Amino acid sequence: MIYQIYPRSFQDSDADGVGDLVGIKSRLDYLASLGIDAVWLSPIYPSPMADFGYDIADYCGIDPMFGDLTGFDRLLSAVHARGLRLLLDFVPNHTSDQHPWFIQSRSSRENPKRDWYIWRDPAPDGGPPNNWISDFGGSSWEWDASTGQYYLHAFLTSQPDINWREPQVREAMMAVLRFWLDRGVDGFRIDVLWHIIKAATLPDNPINADWTPDRTQRDRLIQLHSTDQPEAHAISADFRALADSYGDRVLIGEICLPNDRLARWYGTANRPQVHMPFNFQLIESVWDAAVIRQSIADYEASLPEFGWPNWVIGSHDAARIAARVGDAQARVAAMLLLTLRGTPTLYQGDEIGIGKVTIPPDRVRDPQGLRQPGLGLGRDRSRTPMPWDGSTHAGFSTLDPWLPLNEDWPTRNVAAQDRDADSLLSLYRSLLALRRSHDALAIGEITLVDAAEDVLAYQRRHAGESLLIVLNLGGKTRPLMLPTKTCVAEVLASTLLPSTASRSHRAFRSVDNVLAPDEGLVLRLKEKH
Repeated sequence: MIYQIYPRSFQDSDADGVGDLVGIKSRLDYLASLGIDAVWLSPIYPSPMADFGYDIADYCGIDPMFGDLTGFDRLLSAVHARGLRLLLDFVPNHTSDQHPWFIQSRSSRENPKRDWYIWRDPAPDGGPPNNWISDFGGSSWEWDASTGQYYLHAFLTSQPDINWREPQVREAMMAVLRFWLDRGVDGFRIDVLWHIIKAATLPDNPINADWTPDRTQRDRLIQLHSTDQPEAHAISADFRALADSYGDRVLIGEICLPNDRLARWYGTANRPQVHMPFNFQLIESVWDAAVIRQSIADYEASLPEFGWPNWVIGSHDAARIAARVGDAQARVAAMLLLTLRGTPTLYQGDEIGIGKVTIPPDRVRDPQGLRQPGLGLGRDRSRTPMPWDGSTHAGFSTLDPWLPLNEDWPTRNVAAQDRDADSLLSLYRSLLALRRSHDALAIGEITLVDAAEDVLAYQRRHAGESLLIVLNLGGKTRPLMLPTKTCVAEVLASTLLPSTASRSHRAFRSVDNVLAPDEGLVLRLKEKH
C-alpha cells in the first residue's frame, strides 16, 4: 500500500503556510497507524516552482522551502524506523530553465551541453519546427533569440525537454538515481515516463479528428511521435537494472496509455522495466459497475505473466474521488481500491473524504488552470492542505495556507474522524488491516463474478480461502447473490456504519438477502454443511 504525499500541503512546521519535511516527519505515526507500507513524496528538489516542483533546478538537493539534505536523511531514517519505505518523484523528461545544464545549453550553439536539450532551426516559414502542442497549451517550441533556434518543451516554456539521445545525459541522470539510492531511498515514481524520448526526425503529429473545443489544446493532436517511442523502453530497462542492483527497490512509471501499450512497460522476464506502470483507469472511468467490471477484466488480461497490477483512485493531478462520486460512494471506492488484486496507491486526504474545494479566482495557483481557464483542468482542487484538527488553519499551519482548506475542515479533519469509529478514516484503517490479515486480499487471484445491475462483484482466493467482494455502485437496493446455493458467507467488512450493518458476522444464504444502496461488503465464503 502506497500513500502519496504532496509535500506543500501535508504539514507546515515553520509557519510559512507551506508544508515541509519536518512537518511530514511529525506525522509519521499517523501514517504508520493507517497500515500503509510506503510513502511517496511529490518533488522536493530545488525549483523556481513554476510547476510546483516539477521544474527541477537541482536533482541532488532539497528546496529550502522543504528543508535540506540533513533534514531529508532524518526523515528517511524515521520512515525506516517505523517499518515503512520512502519513494521519491524522479522527473527525467525535463528540467527547469534555471537548471545549470540548460543555462549552459542555452548560452551558445557551441556549448558542450547544447545537445543535452532538443534544439532545432525554424521551419521554412520561420515558425516552430513542427506542429507539436504542449500539454499545457500552445506550441511545444520556444524561440531563443540569442542562439537563433527553438527548444522543445512538452509542458511549460520554463520546462525544457532533455535530449535522451545524448549519451552524457543518460550518464548524468543515472548518477542522479544512484545519488538517492546510495542515501537509502527505496524507489521512485517516474514522472511522465512515456514522454522521455521523441521520434528522431520530429515529424508532425497527426490531427485528432475527434477533438472538440471543450477539451485541452493538447488533444487537438495525437501524440504519435512525441510520446511512447520504442527507444524509451531501453531507458526504462536501464532504470530497472540499476534499481535491482540495489536489492529491494521499486520503480513506478507514470504512463497514460491504453492497456496493450501500457503492458509493454513491464518489459520482459529477461529484460524487465518498471515494476508497476501506473494504472489510472479508476480515475478516468465513469462510476458505473459494468464499465469498471470490463476495465478490470481488460486490464488483468493485458498483464504479462510476471506483471503485478496496481490501482489508483486519486492523485495530485486528478479531481478528488469524493468530489466525483459523493460521500457514500467514496466509502465504496475505498473498498474497491483495497480489495482489487495488486498494489493500491492512496492520495493524501482521500482517506477522510475531502471532496470538492472551491478555489477563488485570486487564489488559483496551478499553471495548467491559469493557461486554459474554463476547461476544469486546474489541479489546485486536489492539492489543498491536509486538515488535521479543528484548530486555527486546521492544524496544518499557524498561517493562512498557500491554498484554501476544504470548506468543511472544522468537521472533516483527521482528529474528528479518528474519534469516530464509523468514519471513512476508520473504514480505511479496517480495510488495510483486513488486507494484512488475509492473503487472499493481499496476493490472491481474482475472478469477476456475475451480479445484479449496479453491482460489481469479484472473488479473491488464496490457499483455500475464498472472499467475495460485492459493491453496490448505485443508490437502489439490489439482490445479493452468492456463487452457489450451498454457499454461506460471513461479513468481514462493510461500508455501512457498524450500527446499521445488522448482517455483520452472520452467515446467510443468497436467496434471503439484498445489498443496500451504496453498500460494499467483504464476505468470507464457506460451503454449507
